[in-house]
Amino acid sequence: MTHIAVIGAGQAGAALAAKLRALGYEGRLSLIGAEPVPPYQRPPLSKKYMSGEMELDRLFLRPESFYGEQGIELLTGARVSAIDPETMMITLADGTEMPVDQIALTTGSDPICLPPEMGGGEAGIYTMRSLADADAMAHEFTPGRRVLIVGGGYIGLEAAAVAALKGLQVTLVEMAPRILARVAAKESADWIKALHRSHGVDIREGCGLESLTKTETGFSAALTDGTALEVDFVICGIGVRPGTALAEMAGLEIDNGIKVDVFGQTSHPKIFAAGDCASFPWQGQRIRLESVPNAIEQAEATAATMLGQGQPYVAKPWFWSDQYDVKLQIAGLNTGYDQVVIRPGDRPGTQSHWYYRGGRLLAVDAMNDPRAYMIGKRLIEAGQSPCPKAVADPAQPLKTLPLVSEAA
Repeated sequence: MTHIAVIGAGQAGAALAAKLRALGYEGRLSLIGAEPVPPYQRPPLSKKYMSGEMELDRLFLRPESFYGEQGIELLTGARVSAIDPETMMITLADGTEMPVDQIALTTGSDPICLPPEMGGGEAGIYTMRSLADADAMAHEFTPGRRVLIVGGGYIGLEAAAVAALKGLQVTLVEMAPRILARVAAKESADWIKALHRSHGVDIREGCGLESLTKTETGFSAALTDGTALEVDFVICGIGVRPGTALAEMAGLEIDNGIKVDVFGQTSHPKIFAAGDCASFPWQGQRIRLESVPNAIEQAEATAATMLGQGQPYVAKPWFWSDQYDVKLQIAGLNTGYDQVVIRPGDRPGTQSHWYYRGGRLLAVDAMNDPRAYMIGKRLIEAGQSPCPKAVADPAQPLKTLPLVSEAA
């Protein structure tokens, strides 16, 4: 009997294992996760779970009984310490050895922590990546307490929103000249910054953390602008790194993640990778997408490849972020944009930003504007670009936007 092992029991790993069974794989199937719980959703951790709107049971991707019913050997609290690509032997941290025929690496990404010289490792300094992280800091969210959030990306901003809504005093520092510098245009960043400031969040851009000193009540934070701040606890949201440690030890090719081809195959013919940990070819470039849709869709495509049924994976990037009563929906990738067109929404508090490069639509950021998001996403996936002037005109219905070729 053949044996497939899926290493990493997150969104991608769970999707890949389930798809293998759905496609008819009847051999032994192991899903190995380092965390002591079944696969769960990560995005709600910094949103609805931390705010108390979502119970633990609703976080889990499937009932635990699903894995047994599907003949999936779910190993939780099991850390893989080594992979031998020559013998196809997996070794667990407890010394257990597991011979396999194929391996799928769905090892996700790991949070970047503060270095020890800046206070990293101290109690009261948290990252937001796992269920354990969210549970560890839950007791800190008491009205009136002071929190410093380091990093103005989506994770930091979502944590700031939850903290502000719970009545905490929130300061967010971002070393770059503005928040969301890597992922959004200034227009979108400014809109979101204004949203946070309207809820009392103190956002300081171009200002980083110099050091943290433990005090009797929390921390004294020395900032790069020369000021000091007294806070009760700290959340670090300065980014993630792809989980490549096992792949590197196994001698697989690494290129901003585990390097795979359009079928999800690594540099070893029997080892595959999918999700946050994997970089893959897309429109003439190599990208790595940290998103739930990519984790699921790439994992399912890779499962088909492992069974000899594969088709090239063509990513259709989309993302979302919940902050306060705003749902930000993003379609496409804005890399290399040279124009941003702002379109007012049809009601207060709604807006969309349309990214172009050389007249071609690349991406759309839609703030509480699902219609703009859906139409923008459909146009991007069809390779069609609406006329920027028409997009900017709120009197021009979205459904009848003239295309660049039509308007010429």
